[in-house]
Amino acid sequence: MPKDVRHNKTKAQGLYDRIADVHNLAMKLNGYSASVAKYLRSLDLSLSQDSLVLDAGSGTGIVTEAFHNAGLPSRRVISLDLSIKSLEVGRESLERWPAKSAKNDFVQANVLALPFADDTFDLLLMCGVLEYTPLDDGLREAARILKPGAPLVFLPVKPSIVGSMLELLYNFKIHPLDKVREAATRYFNIVGNHKFPITEPIAWSKTIFLLEKK
Repeated sequence: MPKDVRHNKTKAQGLYDRIADVHNLAMKLNGYSASVAKYLRSLDLSLSQDSLVLDAGSGTGIVTEAFHNAGLPSRRVISLDLSIKSLEVGRESLERWPAKSAKNDFVQANVLALPFADDTFDLLLMCGVLEYTPLDDGLREAARILKPGAPLVFLPVKPSIVGSMLELLYNFKIHPLDKVREAATRYFNIVGNHKFPITEPIAWSKTIFLLEKK
């Protein structure tokens, strides 16, 4: 791994270890989870009770909770993040719903070196994590662990006034959306690009690409 990537990894891990509780509260108050759950329910993801789902760069589990709240079937859901504190907060939040918690695992790892075999997962969720990595490297690793034809629900931070504020606050770099599309097509078919309604706070900073592994 290049030296600058290792350095950014350490900085990001330390930041989220420090702010996990506050970050989790802010994300819950602004309704991100409800917006993502609504979007997931609108999709025909062809999941079953045997499906394996990965939330890579899960943070405190906002998108993990969105998946569970969408009522979609799965065998296991794995929440993966570099920040131990964020994973602890996510686990504690999910323990309020024992049925959901019982089928959810929490793993500390780097999204650029996912500790899973090729072609493992039926669905991958990634929200606001590849801003900390080289885009191509992150998408290539995402494609590696997905089964052929499986979807990636990818929520990058979009260029905007709010996005620029988040860049400063969280010390990451937004990838221009044309670069996201260009990098994605190397490994995925772009099935859709969803724009959240402006009435939902998530619309101020995020967009969604629905990708399908080639």
